[in-house]
Amino acid sequence: MSSTPPTPPEPTATRYLYLARHGEALPDGSGLSERGERQAALLGERLAGRPISSIHHGPLPRAARTAHLVSAHLPDATLTVSDLAGDYVPYVPERHELPPDSADFLLAFLSHSTPEEREHGPALAAGAVERFTGPAPGGNERHELLITHAFLIAWLLRHTLDAPKWRWLGLNQANTGLTVLRWTPGRPPAVLLQNDQRHLPAELRWTGFPPEHHL
Repeated sequence: MSSTPPTPPEPTATRYLYLARHGEALPDGSGLSERGERQAALLGERLAGRPISSIHHGPLPRAARTAHLVSAHLPDATLTVSDLAGDYVPYVPERHELPPDSADFLLAFLSHSTPEEREHGPALAAGAVERFTGPAPGGNERHELLITHAFLIAWLLRHTLDAPKWRWLGLNQANTGLTVLRWTPGRPPAVLLQNDQRHLPAELRWTGFPPEHHL
């Protein structure tokens, strides 16, 4: 009897995922402040000329407005809204998972999350990992931009480094800070940039952080 030859694996290629937190928001969350508008435009200028084929953004106004301002500098990229890129709590750890000296602080921070966030956040986070990470299917290199929120950037950074699930906590992002992750077949995932703000002048950097953390 002749045996059927195994199906060759589907080819994959390097994926570059560009991650940016939205620009500084208005106090009521209805859009961007004047500084946030400038931050978004400068992020777009920085990314102009990069081979980004798609821009994904969360549904909230601050992320949507940032994505639209950035997209003006990337006219060949498709613009897509996705709940996976939204603002949610990706994972709530149990006390035993946390370092004893910081467990109280971290659990107090997470106590503000709603039951709905605790129920739906992990599923959205898993969907984001499946959709946006890993080598790209097919034989063509892929460059994608995700305009999102601090929690999801922290979660995807944690995933890339294969850190414990609770470790998304404490990984903070400035408004329009740029993080770039890379997945190449046959190599470990790589963090190429993290929270980089070189596209911003000094007066626009570190928004979203308390003054004592401005570096």
